[in-house]
Amino acid sequence: MSYQILTVEIKNELMWVGFGKFEKKSMTTFTKETLEELKKAILEAAELDKKNAVKGLVFFSHKPGVFLAGVDISVINGLKSEAEALRALDEAHSIFNALDDLKMPTVALVDGICLGGGLELSLACKKIFISDSPKTALGLPEVMLGVLPGFGGTYRLPKKVGLTTAMDMILTGRQIRGKNALKMGLADAMLPTERMQELAKTYLLEKKTGKKKSMKEEMSAAAMDNFLTRKIIFQKAREKVLETSKGFYPAPLKILEVLESGAGKNRTDYLTLEAQAFAELSQSVQSKNLQHIFFLTDNTKKLENKDKLPTVKKGAVLGAGVMGGGIAWLFAQSNQAPLMKDITPAALELGLKQASQNFSGALKKRKMTEDEFNRKMRSIEPTLNFEGFKAVDLVVEAVVENMDLKKKVFAELEEYVRPDALLTSNTSSLSVEEMSKALRKPERFAGLHFFNPVNKMPLVEIITHERASKETIDSLVKWTLDAKKTPIVVKDGPGFLVNRILAPYLNEAAFLLEEGVSVEALDEAALNFGMPMGPCRLMDEIGLDVCVKVGKIMQDGLGARANPSSLAGKLYDAKLLGKKNSKGFYLYDEKGKVTGKNPDIAKLLPQKKIRKDEMEIQMRLFLPMVNEAAYIFADRIVDKASTVDVGMIYGTGFPPFRGGLCKWADQEGLDQIAERLSNFAKDVNQDRYQIAPFLSMMINDKKKFYDL
Repeated sequence: MSYQILTVEIKNELMWVGFGKFEKKSMTTFTKETLEELKKAILEAAELDKKNAVKGLVFFSHKPGVFLAGVDISVINGLKSEAEALRALDEAHSIFNALDDLKMPTVALVDGICLGGGLELSLACKKIFISDSPKTALGLPEVMLGVLPGFGGTYRLPKKVGLTTAMDMILTGRQIRGKNALKMGLADAMLPTERMQELAKTYLLEKKTGKKKSMKEEMSAAAMDNFLTRKIIFQKAREKVLETSKGFYPAPLKILEVLESGAGKNRTDYLTLEAQAFAELSQSVQSKNLQHIFFLTDNTKKLENKDKLPTVKKGAVLGAGVMGGGIAWLFAQSNQAPLMKDITPAALELGLKQASQNFSGALKKRKMTEDEFNRKMRSIEPTLNFEGFKAVDLVVEAVVENMDLKKKVFAELEEYVRPDALLTSNTSSLSVEEMSKALRKPERFAGLHFFNPVNKMPLVEIITHERASKETIDSLVKWTLDAKKTPIVVKDGPGFLVNRILAPYLNEAAFLLEEGVSVEALDEAALNFGMPMGPCRLMDEIGLDVCVKVGKIMQDGLGARANPSSLAGKLYDAKLLGKKNSKGFYLYDEKGKVTGKNPDIAKLLPQKKIRKDEMEIQMRLFLPMVNEAAYIFADRIVDKASTVDVGMIYGTGFPPFRGGLCKWADQEGLDQIAERLSNFAKDVNQDRYQIAPFLSMMINDKKKFYDL
């Protein structure tokens, strides 16, 4: 048989099937064509098995660090109906079942990434051997796309590792690293990366491989066979899923339904259940929106001529403290041995403490060793002067938000760095264009806006200006990607993208509080919309002092529609700054955890509380964000709806299942949104709810955000 995608050969008495040799993408995935060739290869293996022509079948990858990253998302996205999905899965099941039914020994040699359909293929083999590479990771992440494993994963994984372990893997989509995969019985052997193929035959034909179940595991498996035990476990799992997902995501509940209903069923009946569940989920709005986000995120990783751009080998931070320490942590995490400069030892100590806290989290979770922790912490060099800055490739300024001070810092900095060093400011709202005027070489300068906490927030806004060079912006995109962050490039303007759209949301929350809506009702409405935290909790996280400062900048730059509520100022005057001083809308302990409502807030709010319909509160909060997005397009801060949606999802936690702010607005209907805005303009405030001219233009032209 001839193959164009797979490699198939008989060698050393084994049939070897290889993936990825002819694939140009960095990740090897299942496409429709790959599955067709896989079917041919398994049929060929079956014929050889009947003739005893080979002793075993081995799957491997030609790409180091990638076995199979699952099904190409475009395949799932291309399924236009449940019937089409069922046909596709029926074909896939026949292929994987044929592999499962081969009598000869079969094995997947997993070196690197093995996810989704890649793991499902491996589970259909009789054995799984993994490499000792730190890149080796196995998982079923389909839940993150709003679906479930559809190639038999929910059927075969419990048989391999037990129901409770499989349930956790499938519900969370978490990836299992090498040693843990071996320990839990997911892998049957761990082999040296360089000798996997050399040792494959010996280990494949050896009768004793894998991990023998302990008495505890045997007892656990026996308990799972008990109907009442299973019922309790699934009930607890449902409660946990609902608590975590708040019912916004149907996939986890459907996964539990399949696992529970399928218990004890034969393979054919079970896989019919799995296929039907996948088909239903694949056509859900939530899944389509999550797939949409996958493509948006994937597009942020694409950068032409990336390999030709300079690589940052050493970084530096100007200004320590919490944010500076977080950025220093990111440099150190990326092995870029940063300098961290400030004007006082106390500030440097605070920055080092923040970096240490970030690394300590990874240490506690065993994502890094004690040696790695010490090495990375030692790589951060605190300093009170500019000595050593000639070796720096990228400088991030993170001093206080004061334009005159920032200009002074950059004018001084330029004397101590190389002409090709990249200079950036971590400003959250000040004009990057204005800042650039302090530099003799403004073309190598841009904004690099991180979100707090740096170790948890994935987004970085790269702010360009008229004199910034394309190479500078591209180099910053490359660095952001290398640092495992998600970049968006935006133009200069008040609040840039994320803070500009977030500002009316927080401002309207303050106005609602002044009208008599309670803190609890406000935060609950936002949570029930799908936000990770309510606006009051978020203001505490940001800091009420920062909210006041940013609010003033927005008002100066945007005019009457950004007139701030007086509440933030009152809170600031009362020294209720939020999490940073342990009291804001809520009270916080020394670890920053909420301990309860702050009773002092009641003194600053109306005594008479009013009740508003939750939908009205949500529309009051979110419609001004859509309106501001339209103003942003008119001001050409961005030119793609995808940039807005990536920014809002990764910068503010806008609900992923809604697809992003612009996607949600398009699905709601821009004419419906405009009508609601118009009503609020009459009933609430003319300035804040005045429909953006650009939004009116889109409606008149019958366009959506994603048509721009």
